[in-house]
This record gives sequence, C-alpha cells and structure tokens, in this order.
Amino acid sequence: MSHYKIEAGTGQHIGDRKEQQDRVALFAAPNAPGHMMAVVADGMGGKSGGAIAAEQVIRSSKLLFDEFFPGNDIKAMLEAVVNEAHTIIKLSAVSSEKEPHSTLTALVVSPTKAVWAHVGDSRLYRFSGPNFAERTKDHSYVERLVDEGMITPEEAKNHKMSNVLVNVLGSKNALPYVSYGEREELAAGDSFLLCTDGLWHYFDDIELSVAVGASPPRQASELLIRKARERAHSMGDNVSFAIVKLVAPPVEPKSYVAEKMKRAV
Repeated sequence: MSHYKIEAGTGQHIGDRKEQQDRVALFAAPNAPGHMMAVVADGMGGKSGGAIAAEQVIRSSKLLFDEFFPGNDIKAMLEAVVNEAHTIIKLSAVSSEKEPHSTLTALVVSPTKAVWAHVGDSRLYRFSGPNFAERTKDHSYVERLVDEGMITPEEAKNHKMSNVLVNVLGSKNALPYVSYGEREELAAGDSFLLCTDGLWHYFDDIELSVAVGASPPRQASELLIRKARERAHSMGDNVSFAIVKLVAPPVEPKSYVAEKMKRAV
C-alpha cells in the first residue's frame, strides 16, 4: 500500500523553432488502479517527419498502457512500446522527405515502485525530497566523450556535436537499445522530471531539483519555461517536459474519521 498520492503536470513551448516536434503525455491505466505513465518524445526529421515520429511514441505508449494489468511486467511493457513505435516510425519514413526519428523517455509509477526507460537524449531526473538523486545517461556522441574522459560535462553542453545521437527510434540501420532504471523505495517528497534537451540544456541538476521540489507541478512548469526561454537568447529548441511528484495524502480530520468508524459499527 502506497503512502503517497501522485501530482503530475506537463509543460511545453515551441521555443524559436517553426514547428513543435516534441510530444509529452500523462496516462492513467484503465485496468491498473494506482498506476500512471509519463512519456516524453523529441522528434527529428523534415517535412513534419519528427512530429509524426514523436506522435507515434505517444500513441504506442497509450495503446500498450491501456492493456496493462496489475502484476504485468512493467519493463516488458516499456520494451514493447519501444519496439512498436520503432517499427511504425520506420514504416512512416517511406512517405516522408527525411528519415524520421524520435527519442523516448517513459516512466511508470505503481503503488510499490517506479520503472523508467529511455532511448536517445531526452532525460529522466529523480529527486529525493529537494535533493538531486540520479538522471539517465544520454545516448549521444558527446556523452561517450565524457565517459571516455575526452571532455568535461560542461564542455559537452556547448560541443558542436552535442545534438548527434547514437541511438534513436526509427533508424533504418540499427535496432534501438533501451536503458532502464527502477526505484522501489518511494516516499512522499520524491519526484521525477522527464524532459527533452530543449529544457535540460539550460539547467544544472541542482537548479532542476530546487525548481521541481519547491512548487506544485504547474508553478514549477511556468518557472522552468520562463528560465529556459531567457537562457536560450532567441535560439532555443522546442521545450517539453513532465513533472511527477509523490505527495503525502491529505490527513482526514479526527472528527471525520471517528464519524466513519461509528457508521461502520
């Protein structure tokens, strides 16, 4: 039995691009009470190919989460989402000018644990109370350079190849690989942020933990979009993100509880 309720919200801004090619969504599971899903996808490809690819990630996520039941394997469901979205995006490339691709970052929160998966460089951050706990590792060329000690994380942010991905959905030449994460000891005060690079590029980990931890999702969203826009200096990418916060359930007044017990007797 979980001792928290879920508060969640999304934020989006077109940035300084001509088209919004990101997608973000929150879903409840019709067959699994107490389960929710957050998904972020960053589409790439000309002639609206990127938007179509990201939309397919959202569609596959909803379809498979609609079929999810308590006791089903969350990781297996997320893997199925990746495989289905990848296959359909690849097929859609036939009718588009440029090969469409998309990232995927998805989180499922259940009454007992959180499980997440990602492909590409859209990130998931986990915060424990107000503190940064962990984040996903980008499937990008510069992240590999950081891992190899060739450049620092700060240098990676402004590297000329910072937008080169080594793993995406929709690639004709390679099956996407999926990175997973899991957290079993969830508590009120924990929170998650899923976001495209149009957001995380402009913040460090501590700034994000403060923004998400200090406010309800809606106020945090407004603050993050405002700051990202200021820091982009009119050259910003699409911004998309989802915030999922675990909060303590409201305490029922003693008189109300006593009245309920009396009626039960």
